[in-house]
Amino acid sequence: MRIALFSDVHANLPALESVLADIAGAQVDATYHLGDLVGYAPWPNEVTAAVVASGIAGVSGNYDSTVALAHNHCGCKYEDPVQEAQSHESFAWTRAHVTEAARRALGALPFRMDVRPLGGHMAGPKLVLVHGTPLSNVVYWTQDRSDDFGRKMAAAAGLVAGDAIAFGHTHVPWTREVDGVRFVNAGSVGRPKDGDARAGWVLMTWSAAHGWLVDHRRVEYDVERAALGILASDLPPAFADFLRAGGTKRTHEPRA
Repeated sequence: MRIALFSDVHANLPALESVLADIAGAQVDATYHLGDLVGYAPWPNEVTAAVVASGIAGVSGNYDSTVALAHNHCGCKYEDPVQEAQSHESFAWTRAHVTEAARRALGALPFRMDVRPLGGHMAGPKLVLVHGTPLSNVVYWTQDRSDDFGRKMAAAAGLVAGDAIAFGHTHVPWTREVDGVRFVNAGSVGRPKDGDARAGWVLMTWSAAHGWLVDHRRVEYDVERAALGILASDLPPAFADFLRAGGTKRTHEPRA
């Protein structure tokens, strides 16, 4: 079974369009998203509508749930006061511009999904989908987390050897296996933070012979179109520079 996963679109419609086109050519059996469809770019309604129209199921990110529930902040992490101020600007802009239809779609997203390649009518592996961790969608599961942290998250999700869990939230792709459980960070479609400005998604393949195979993929998209869209809006201009730099340039950028 071939499963496409993508995460953290963050209202970047040009990036999403390129990723969906790439997935369409990959001959996958199913596609899911891992949350944070909105925030930081000027197409929250268009991105949400495109995902809904494509019939792509997925889970709620912290930005999705906080926008849908009109929370007072996005649950993002800040490194300095400038980041915090820009994050509040982005959140207020998104809340003000999201349509009722988009808000309902975001609010209907579940916290977690389980995918069973063998259908669930017999014993076999499962793939758990969350945004941050199986306990919270605001905790950052970065690659430098210890194996013991991974073991705790696997236990919390009810995973055993042969299972996998996929998530996003950090905008940096990586994968690791601990005690036979595969951990997969899908990276980000619309706001990569690893110095590569291209949009990211992951292809996960399960087979009886090899278990879970993970292929992180990157896709060129019209970054300048996205940047100019931000500059034409009332969003902080630093967000445009952030996209152009693939997240490495110091732009006082909040963590999503």
